[in-house]
Amino acid sequence: MIVRKTILGAALIAGLSAGSALAGGEVYPVIDVPEVAIGVAQGWYIRGDLGYSGWIDGGDPRYNYINSLGVQQSTDFDDTRFSKPFSYGFGMGYQFNDYLRTDLTADFFNSSVDGKSQIGSNCPFVGGSCNLTHDTGFDAIMVMANGYIDLGTYAGLTPYIGGGVGATNIQWDDVKTRATCGGVPCFTTTNPGEESWRFTYALMAGASYDLTNRIKLDVGYRYSDIDGGKMAGYNSAEKALGASGTKVHDEGFQRHEIRAGVRVTTW
Repeated sequence: MIVRKTILGAALIAGLSAGSALAGGEVYPVIDVPEVAIGVAQGWYIRGDLGYSGWIDGGDPRYNYINSLGVQQSTDFDDTRFSKPFSYGFGMGYQFNDYLRTDLTADFFNSSVDGKSQIGSNCPFVGGSCNLTHDTGFDAIMVMANGYIDLGTYAGLTPYIGGGVGATNIQWDDVKTRATCGGVPCFTTTNPGEESWRFTYALMAGASYDLTNRIKLDVGYRYSDIDGGKMAGYNSAEKALGASGTKVHDEGFQRHEIRAGVRVTTW
């Protein structure tokens, strides 16, 4: 937007000067006030963020197994616990105006997972059920396209809301399972971890603070929902008994993060 500065004092002086010129016949130079461009904030920025997921809500994975009669059955993990991991990420974005911006980000995180389930006895000469404990973990890369609405700046503080869509790559570690049947340790198995990309969406809210005219401190909350997918395959012994496909599926994760980072404008 182009505006012409009008200064009341200059106008008064010009008026007095004109009066003096009329009275005394002297001519004074005219002061020309230049046009000043008031720019709207826009341009590219880069960002780096650290996050802490104090709460991961994951659906119970589904565990397939072959019983003592060679029949394939399944059960759900009835108790699953996730560690509370840190994450880190980076990205690049564009500020369209004072209220709208967008960016592409990549975040990296991992977690260890402990679960429990129960199946019918697979141990010879042992009746009743078997209690299983499962230990594993995963590494993840989340790639997102995000959009934000800045809600105005007040004393250097700019609250915002936003949302994003993208995909997350989950690489599971091997799943180690220990069974106790009728109170007696029965068997231990290891199943190879699987890898898959899952659809992901996120919702964000927070505020940034102007440390300088180019550097902003950004603190906020992010909720992300990651679809379910493959977790572990059958091992060679199970395949020899005729098992095929994926042994364990997870039902996805909902992550609640507190994040802090820095945005640096490059225009």
